[in-house]
Amino acid sequence: MESPKSIATALERATEFGSFFSLHLGGNASGWHDVRTDYERGFTDLVQATAARYGTAELRIGASITQLGHAARLWSPVLGTALTHGVVPDLTRLDRADDGPALRLPDPRGWPYESPQQLYDLVVRGHLEPFAAGLRVKVARGLLYGNAASALVEAARTVVAARPDLTARATQLVTTLLNHGGLARKGAIVSDGLAFRRTTCCLYYRVPDGVKCGDCSLAEK
Repeated sequence: MESPKSIATALERATEFGSFFSLHLGGNASGWHDVRTDYERGFTDLVQATAARYGTAELRIGASITQLGHAARLWSPVLGTALTHGVVPDLTRLDRADDGPALRLPDPRGWPYESPQQLYDLVVRGHLEPFAAGLRVKVARGLLYGNAASALVEAARTVVAARPDLTARATQLVTTLLNHGGLARKGAIVSDGLAFRRTTCCLYYRVPDGVKCGDCSLAEK
C-alpha cells in the first residue's frame, strides 16, 4: 500500500485539472457522512434537489444527472492520479458532504496503479453499481453505465488537454475500460482527442431549455 503522504500529494496535484478532480482529504468529520448510506437510501436528497434545480418533475432525470456528476467525481481523481503518478486512492471509505455532492477521503491511502481492471473494480463495482442498486427511481442500467463511460472519457480528455504527453497512455487506458464489464458497448472513441459518442442518452435534453450533449447518441437526430 502507498503511504498516505504520496497519495495525498498525487490527489492534491490532480486538483490542478479541475474541480471534479478534487477530493477533500482528512480534516474534521463534521458535515460529512459515509457515502454508502446514500447508496442505501437511493441518493434521494440529491436526486430530488437536482430535479428541482433543473425544473423537471421527472425524478429519473434528476437521478441520471446526479449519477453522472457522481461518476465524474469518482473517475476524475482516480484517473488523474493513475495517469500522472502511477497510484490509485483507496475509496473503500468515502464520505459525502451533508449539503451537496462533494466527496472526502477521511484517511488518504492507496496502491500503485496495476491495471484497468483495478480502476473498474474501484469505481464501477465499488461505487457506481451500489449507487444504481439503491436508486428508488427506475432508470435503465444501460443509461447509467453510459453515464459512467461518458464521465470516464471526459476525465481523460481533461487530463490530456493539460498534459498532451499523456495522450497515448490515456487513450489506451480508456479504450480498454470501454470494452470492460458494464461499460462495454456503451460508447466508443470516434476520433483523435478522445472524441466520444455514447450509445445511450443521459436525458438532460428533457429538462426545460435542455440540449443534447455533445457525445449523445441522439446528437445527430
